[in-house]
Amino acid sequence: MTNHDDVAASLEQLLESLIKMVGRANKNNDNLQNKIIQMNANMDSLQKRISQLEWIMKGQLKERDWSPIRMYPTHHHTHTPSEIHDPISHF
Repeated sequence: MTNHDDVAASLEQLLESLIKMVGRANKNNDNLQNKIIQMNANMDSLQKRISQLEWIMKGQLKERDWSPIRMYPTHHHTHTPSEIHDPISHF
């Protein structure tokens, strides 16, 4: 009968090990599921922000005069030629 007891004990240990493995797998699955939910929420938030930025940019583009001459903002010089100093002429 000791042989049957050994087999029963081994099967019991095997069953306990399998239960623990399934428990760990379920816990890992839950963690991954939570991460997926967080990532989806982050993606939704980013998509909303991108839409807001696109809306803002479209509004700014409509307000600008995009003729070829005025593609870039021009810088108006506030100095007259006499106010601009050549550093070499001081020597």
